[in-house]
Amino acid sequence: MLQNSKVKKVVIAGGGTAGWVAAAGLSKQLGKLVEVVLVESEQIGTVGVGEATIPPMRVFHSLLGIDEQEFMRATEATFKLGILFKNWGQIGDEYIHPFGTTGQGSYLADFQHFWLHGQSKGINQAYGEYSLEVQAAKANKFVVHKGGKINFAYHLDATRYAQYLRQFSERLGTKRIEGKIKQVQQHPNGYIKALQMESGELVEGDLFIDCTGFAGLLIDKTLKVPFEDWGHWLPCNSAIAIQTESVGPANPYVTCTAHNAGWQWHIPLQHRVGNGNVFCGEFMSDDQAKQHLLNNVQGKVLTEPRVIKYKTGRRQQFWAKNCVALGLSSGFVEPLESTSIYLFMNGIIRLMRLFPFDGVTEPLMNEYNQQSIDELENVRDFIILHYHATEREDSEFWRYCKNMSVPDSLSHRMDLFRQNGTVQLGEKEMFRLESWAHVMIGQRLIPEQYHKIFNTMSDQELTGYLANIRNQITEVVNKLPTHQDFINQYCKASS
Repeated sequence: MLQNSKVKKVVIAGGGTAGWVAAAGLSKQLGKLVEVVLVESEQIGTVGVGEATIPPMRVFHSLLGIDEQEFMRATEATFKLGILFKNWGQIGDEYIHPFGTTGQGSYLADFQHFWLHGQSKGINQAYGEYSLEVQAAKANKFVVHKGGKINFAYHLDATRYAQYLRQFSERLGTKRIEGKIKQVQQHPNGYIKALQMESGELVEGDLFIDCTGFAGLLIDKTLKVPFEDWGHWLPCNSAIAIQTESVGPANPYVTCTAHNAGWQWHIPLQHRVGNGNVFCGEFMSDDQAKQHLLNNVQGKVLTEPRVIKYKTGRRQQFWAKNCVALGLSSGFVEPLESTSIYLFMNGIIRLMRLFPFDGVTEPLMNEYNQQSIDELENVRDFIILHYHATEREDSEFWRYCKNMSVPDSLSHRMDLFRQNGTVQLGEKEMFRLESWAHVMIGQRLIPEQYHKIFNTMSDQELTGYLANIRNQITEVVNKLPTHQDFINQYCKASS
């Protein structure tokens, strides 16, 4: 392939969630302009445990015209208002990182300054008391508001989700080829020419998307794009996943409980619960991690524990020559905060916005790579925050996390918040003001100073203002149905 050859055929190497997200986006938006082919083997397993999501997923679904109720029935999905963190700041601590806004600030200062002023006067409640999503989550309440009052994401069965997107994509013309890739053929200039299958079939293309997971068959094994390791900042490198029977109503949130060498997740779906133990192999063996997980789940265990080894970090390039790495082949932060599926989606949206219809060019590649790197590094910093902003010193793992050096970009954010109560944000960051504030405050990073604009209020005005926010939230939450009741009604198949 010459560098300026027109792109008429896109070949996606690998299925799973990433592959079918790519196929769904391309076939829906560009299917009349390019041919889309996906190659996968049923003999190759997928990670398939990314069962929690974040709200921007709904934007992708809107772009595709996906019917929410149909999608939820197909994937046994439930709603997610946020994440309950246990034992992160200190053992016994709990806080919820919610989606949506918190309180109401002013033009000059965000709400956390208002809250801090109230705290100095001793007249406010916990920070989460001023979040509708936190209060609804604690009450196990939920409803889909046409006016968009509640911000939410989903818990879903990742395997069923990939199947759902496969059917969606094939209806729109994506061609699926079953089989294993035996060899990747290249042009003399290093561009990828074709995938040679074990069957002997040759799958040629103009642009290739590597969705082969941690194997990185195209971006790593073929193009040799180097990998930047983040293990010194994100020490967890293993996960064990199991599924259990539901023993009660589904909560509208994920629970992440820290332990002495990592943390455990609990994700409630309609038909079962997803559980996992994320840990650092240097401080906990696979057998210890398996036993810890089994000791801390409820309900009958439905599956054998699966051990997943991973390395945190990113490719130095996400797009090299005529190959774009999407999903785990491009990099991985870790399961905390449920960013993987969204990163797949944003990656394919970014590619479609910068699509090389008339040929791959350096400016397109450079722009795609810079945007992708900035996005993943912002996510990286947010995840590192959870480990580093801790007062735990009860194990070697937590002592390491508390005392480790962190990226300068994160150090600046933490210092700015610690000293002045200000959250520094870039224009297109995934996690916004409330996310950073809830995690930092929830993990005991309390600012020493704050904006003084609210000093102009009397104590009576301040008390009334804060109480009014809480009362409005309480009034809304009291009228909501339970999450389980709403799910039962909303996801009922139409007759």
